[in-house]
Amino acid sequence: MSFLKRLFGGGGEAAEPKSAAPAKQVEHKGFLISATPYKNDGQYQTCGIVSKEIDGVVKEHKFIRADRFAGLDDAVDISIKKGIQLVDEQGERMFG
Repeated sequence: MSFLKRLFGGGGEAAEPKSAAPAKQVEHKGFLISATPYKNDGQYQTCGIVSKEIDGVVKEHKFIRADRFAGLDDAVDISIKKGIQLVDEQGERMFG
């Protein structure tokens, strides 16, 4: 792809998806962790959403990490692990 095409938005992959269906979801300590890795520069970027219903309102925390992987399965696994780590370290504090 030429430099001018990339400069003026003529192709390539989006830096981040507008809304991606979760590749995998797990529940951990009452939180729902959704792995939503996306393709960036030919690799899968670690990305996910941690959510929980609090007082009838669903709160969400989206996270993106610098980790990239050639395979989707690896990116999904790490996204879930990073979400679990966020829950264990921050709990509900991540929403406020």
